[in-house]
Amino acid sequence: MFTKRTFLKSVAAAAMATAAMGSALAADITGAGASFPFPVYGKWAEAYKKETGIGLNYQSIGSSGGIRQIRAKTVAFGATDAPMSGADLEKDGLVQFPAIIGGTVPVFNLDGFKPGELRVTGPVLAEMFMGTISNWNDAKLAALNPGKKLPDQAITVIHRSDGSGTTFNFTDYLNTVSKDWADKVGKGAAVKWPAASSVGGKGNEGVAANVSRVKGSLGYVEYAYTKKNNMPFLQIQNKDGKYVSPDDKSFAAAAAGVDWFSVPGMGVSMVDAKGAESWPISTASFILMYKVPVDKAQSAEVLKFFDWSFKSGKQMAADLDYVALPDSLTNEIRSKVWSQIQK
Repeated sequence: MFTKRTFLKSVAAAAMATAAMGSALAADITGAGASFPFPVYGKWAEAYKKETGIGLNYQSIGSSGGIRQIRAKTVAFGATDAPMSGADLEKDGLVQFPAIIGGTVPVFNLDGFKPGELRVTGPVLAEMFMGTISNWNDAKLAALNPGKKLPDQAITVIHRSDGSGTTFNFTDYLNTVSKDWADKVGKGAAVKWPAASSVGGKGNEGVAANVSRVKGSLGYVEYAYTKKNNMPFLQIQNKDGKYVSPDDKSFAAAAAGVDWFSVPGMGVSMVDAKGAESWPISTASFILMYKVPVDKAQSAEVLKFFDWSFKSGKQMAADLDYVALPDSLTNEIRSKVWSQIQK
């Protein structure tokens, strides 16, 4: 029998459930920025929520967007693949630390070629993205790929249309290996793409989609997107003169000699690293947080999430061909970086 007392109990129970739901939602972590680490952050977040009940609301909007959001104090952390300078971090009252290592990969759309079947050097890759090499059967490409029947097909360059750490990493590499690129284009989260035939795409997702759609196209994406979309990629000759393919081993080889604390904010460039097995366009993705957070509870939850990810997320990272940070480095991050954040 449904009495007034039963009704009031039901209302009270519903109110408590709503309050509990509200507090759970309030505890969810907010972050925004780089699309480069989005696949692994998503994987970590899924497992973390199952274990703790705390979710992650992460907007994959590009590194420039992540910096804007953390500066606007609309998220608990920002994410960027283009590290902020020590001076900017100091001015904004931020700390910065790497969270994951991966690689940027040149991908293409040509019929009849498998991933890693075509080779390029850094300077030739720069010419392709500049548009000075505008056709797939160019003599310079043919010389690097003897015995391969390259088609008489125009190259359409696919690049990021948003401010992007992936673009920063990729142009940092081209800037390092090509004086012509350095003189005429330079490096940055956004650059003026010189190739006459070029198309922009938003996020790693947008570039991958456009390369998959446009025949004869050439673009660059984070490796997880290459794997997910089964995209053909170019092998690159590294600093030691070896042609290498992208994977977690070649990214780890590039990271092996990095002195993380040699630069304020740990923003070390890993491009064109020494080592026979090193992938030459390897990078870290960074997290930005306030030393004096607006919401200390949210900030504490962010640190708990990354602490758990560093300890428990290594295999998930490896499954997606990212490289987890070694324990020795994450211990240093806890003691030297997280200790600066007010609890």
